[in-house]
Amino acid sequence: MKKIALLLVSLSVTAAALAAQSVGPAPATFAAADYFVYVGSYTNPTPTTTSAAKGIYGFRFDSRTGALSPLGLVAETVNPAHVWAHPNGRFLYASNWEAGVPGDYLSAFAIDRHTGKLTFLNKVGAHGDRANQVVLDPSGKFAATVTYNSGTFSVFGVEADGKLTEAIYTDQHAGKPLSDKQPGPKAHGIVYSKDSRFIYVAELGLDRVYSYLLDPVKRTVRPADPPFVTMNAGGSGPRRLQLHPNGKFLYVNHETDSKVSVFEVNGTALKQIQTLSTLPADHKGNNTTAEIQIDQTGKWLYVTNRGNDSIARFAVDAAKGTLTPLGHTPAGGRTPRNITIDPTNQYMISANQNGENIVVFKIDAKTGDLTPTGATGQVPQPGGVFFVKAQ
Repeated sequence: MKKIALLLVSLSVTAAALAAQSVGPAPATFAAADYFVYVGSYTNPTPTTTSAAKGIYGFRFDSRTGALSPLGLVAETVNPAHVWAHPNGRFLYASNWEAGVPGDYLSAFAIDRHTGKLTFLNKVGAHGDRANQVVLDPSGKFAATVTYNSGTFSVFGVEADGKLTEAIYTDQHAGKPLSDKQPGPKAHGIVYSKDSRFIYVAELGLDRVYSYLLDPVKRTVRPADPPFVTMNAGGSGPRRLQLHPNGKFLYVNHETDSKVSVFEVNGTALKQIQTLSTLPADHKGNNTTAEIQIDQTGKWLYVTNRGNDSIARFAVDAAKGTLTPLGHTPAGGRTPRNITIDPTNQYMISANQNGENIVVFKIDAKTGDLTPTGATGQVPQPGGVFFVKAQ
């Protein structure tokens, strides 16, 4: 009997230890590598859509392995085409495209950094139709958006509680249509300088890149003088922008003619110094570019091709700013609309809108090559992607 009693006590102790492990905190190695990935989507159905999108979708991401774990729908909202997180990781923002009467808007959400759940905070009017991007400045005190159909650029305040203020500045771009490739104002991309003093905006329909000055203390915005530069190639369609980490060069992908341009930057003064194709030499058929990203070291630049369904890779000369083509990587799905590099600078996620998936790639730090990890996630018509550190 004593032996049986001792055995029962031993089993009870073992079971209690195992139970404590199962309900306790996640191992430190996992928690240290864990992020949330938020993916916007297009909730308007299309003839090629296999399932209806409903809003913002979430995943857990382990930067040690590149593994994705789906959280499902984390916020139901109309056409959250693009998403961006506050630098403090507590809030997420979405640009709501074609949201209906009285117009498009930006929405703010609080992030539960333990579960990934989003809680709606507020929304503000976007001052135009088809709000296609929302970007916060590095300080997290200002948010900006551009509208495709209206050609407007607007800046909003961000409060300490994460809520957005009404717009503190709106600029209506103006210009006559010159051709089918230059149809008039179609604003499409935003990037801030690291010190938040300058904002650069891609104007797709006028072949221009605008520059603005932001005073973070006075909370004012004003156009540069001159307010914009015109792209050298007529009908290029500048869409999105990235600044080199050294702040000396600006990179702009062309939607219309599938190219990428390099600008020297001196405050608000921009000088175009190089333009290259984003397509393989043997590509045939239609193509438009969508997104552009530069890695945190400033060595590698990437542009997505919709049509060729690839990611163009370039080496960056940090001293000159110029690009050298390296090749193309299949995006892993149709119509790669967005690419985003994770905070550890090891991985890239491609959001393939018509492929209805997101695909994880490993970045080779020595060559800039992209290798699929095998990790994918299913999202109906995915749009913007953003990483947030979990707790």
